Parts: sequence; C-alpha cells; structure tokens
Amino acid sequence: MKYIYFLLLATVALVQAGLASAQTVTGAGSSAAAPIYRSWAKAYAKATGSAVDYDPVGSSAGMKKIQQQAVGFGATDVYPAEKDLLEHGLLALPVAITGISPIVNLPKVSNAQLRLTGEVLSRIFMGEITRWNAADITALNPDLPLPDLPIKVVVRADGSGTTYNFADYLGKVSPQWKKTYGAKTSIAWPAGMLAFKGSDGVAKGVRDTVGAIGYVDHGYVAEYGLTTVQMKNADGIYVKPSIDAFKAALANSDWSATGVFNSTLTQRPGKSVWPITMGTFVVFPKVTQNPDQTAQALRFILWSFLNGDTLVQENNFVRLPDRVQASAFKIITSIRDNQGKPLGMSLISSFNRSSQ
Repeated sequence: MKYIYFLLLATVALVQAGLASAQTVTGAGSSAAAPIYRSWAKAYAKATGSAVDYDPVGSSAGMKKIQQQAVGFGATDVYPAEKDLLEHGLLALPVAITGISPIVNLPKVSNAQLRLTGEVLSRIFMGEITRWNAADITALNPDLPLPDLPIKVVVRADGSGTTYNFADYLGKVSPQWKKTYGAKTSIAWPAGMLAFKGSDGVAKGVRDTVGAIGYVDHGYVAEYGLTTVQMKNADGIYVKPSIDAFKAALANSDWSATGVFNSTLTQRPGKSVWPITMGTFVVFPKVTQNPDQTAQALRFILWSFLNGDTLVQENNFVRLPDRVQASAFKIITSIRDNQGKPLGMSLISSFNRSSQ
C-alpha cells in the first residue's frame, strides 16, 4: 500500500506541477460507463487542463481499439478472458461497480411498481411472452393495471458488455436461456425486436416507445427519466435497483472477499442484493508502443481513482473496495513502454526529481 500511496502522490504532483503535458487523453468502449468517464473528464480537464476524448462505441469495439493501440485506454463491462489478454498483450482492471436496470414504458405504471422474476424476464427476451397482460406477468402484479398491449422488446444492436452481464444473469435463472443463448456480448435476438446501438440508443428507444421494455446501466435511468422494475433476487426478495443494492452484491462476492475481480457479480446471495450487478473495467496494453498516449491515459485513470469517489456515486456507480483498488494499482505498475521501462516507476522518478 505504501508503494501505491507514492504512485498516487507522484501522479498528482506531476499534474499540479505541470510536468504532465496538456495533451488529449483518448479512450473508447463501454457505453454503460460513459456517464462516469464524462464526469471524470470534466473534472480532470478543470484540474489539469488536459482534455479527455472518450468514445462510447460499446465494449466490443473498445476492445478492438485498445488491441490496435488506437486509443490510450479501452473500456469494457466484461473482464476479458485470460487467453485474450495474453494473446493481445493487455491488462484489465476494474474502475467501478454498477447495475443493469430493466426499464419499461407502460401507461399508468410508475417507477419500480412492476415486479418481474428472472424466469419471466428471460421468456420476454426470448419472445415467448408477448403481451403485457399475459398471465405470467399479471400473476406477479395482481394490483397493477397492466395494459392489453404487445410487448416491444428493445435490445442492443452492437457488441455490449451490458448485454453480456444481462445474458449472464438470465442464464443463471433460466436453463432454457443458458442453452439457447448463453452469455455473449452479441445476441442473435428473435425477429421483431427493436435493436439500437449503445446504451443511449436503448434508453431513447424505450423512452419513446409505448409498451417497450429494455435494459440499460442504471446511470441512464435518472438521465432519461426512465421507469425501472423490481426484480426477485436469489433470496426470493423483490428489490429495486440502487447504489445500496449494488453494494450489497459487491459485499457478497469474491471481489470483496479476495480482491480478485474476474468473476461476474450477477445473482449474488443476500436479501438486499440487486441481482443484475456488474463491474466496469479499463484496459491498457501491457507493453505500449505509444508511451506518451498510454502515460496520459494512466494519469487520467490514477487521478480519477484518487479524486473521483464523489463523482462515482453521483453517477449511480459504486467505488471499488480498498482491497480491489490495491490489486488494480499493482496491475498498473506492471505497464511498460516499448523499451521495457515501467511507466509507473517513471512517474515516481519524476516525482522524486520534482521534490528535490
């Protein structure tokens, strides 16, 4: 932890002393995480004068860009397979925790009134339940005025970490979903579903379509004025999506217990747990061919870890536990330039020289 402390001090000192040139930080990937990167970017620019150009192209596209080292960092809501990290020479570390919210647009149904189970949700997204007043839904909501309307299912058209975690959850509650679709970033959705690119596209699609249901990162709910649902969790309790419910999922996971963060956070046990919780990650090259580009991105992420806790919560995300953050910093120190020099050590050396 002492090493991490000095690494953070080095980064902040470099920024404050103006030793980090005011270049544009580039990143691309997760649209679910876009709200937090936008907030961090605004605060970082104000503090340092360095702009951040983050492109929310989706997790799959972001991974392709960082594999090509076309950006300073990639962003994904799926921890990459170890074989892919090795093959492409990448390192991944978590940034924050969030949750996926099923969202609906139904007349006379207010926020978090509708109750759904994972099994019913899976059948809706498999195209098996097609009307809002179907018996399976009304049985869960006997006091709600469910309309006699067709269900218009809104899904992601692009490769998406949100889709992966959503599908991972559905596979844990529905054997049929697991057999048919599994957990993937891209799903061959049934015919007739409305597909949009990005979390913004799904949010707008549901907001503008009466009778719609979709899924987005919870950070988009307040931004677009969306209507969420209650979900039955692994303990059989109906819960609403919230920061506290995401924290409960995190607390009942390997992340908090061991500091290891390569497992999903869906369908964790606990009475107050939100069942569709997920982590979001930043990805760097292990050996960078563009040291200046990577160093700029590292400074931004390190600065955000040190200064961005308030912004994390304001955007309906959950900060990393100290044990996980320590593991993340350890990974950062292993990033090297194309001459084999650790970039983290370079920051510390610069800090020491500037202090003399």
